[in-house]
Amino acid sequence: MKQKLFFILTATMFLSGQAVQAGSLENLERERALTVMEMIDGELSAEDRWEKLAAAKRRLADLERIVLSDKKLQGKASQLVQRSFQSFELTFLAHASAEKQRSMQSHWMSEVGLSTDELLSTRVSR
Repeated sequence: MKQKLFFILTATMFLSGQAVQAGSLENLERERALTVMEMIDGELSAEDRWEKLAAAKRRLADLERIVLSDKKLQGKASQLVQRSFQSFELTFLAHASAEKQRSMQSHWMSEVGLSTDELLSTRVSR
């Protein structure tokens, strides 16, 4: 699943022409996708996941600050920029989770509509 998700995200960026030259927003999106993949990776132990996500949170926070202060994005009407700022809670994951005083995992899951009850009622299959 991890490889499939990475392939889909990479193919989407490549086909949209965004992979040619990555700007601050593209770098943030790539890092956020990698962070989400670490969140849902079933092969990581809880301790490894905690360590990886703590490092990812620091990287995301830095990249989010870069995007928010990027003068090139102001007034830009591209679909990626508009969509990113419209879905602030998911795009700026580290800042949004800190504002709500929740972990990134908890915040992301609630934003995409996953609850604890739904997760507990699922079963693993391959």
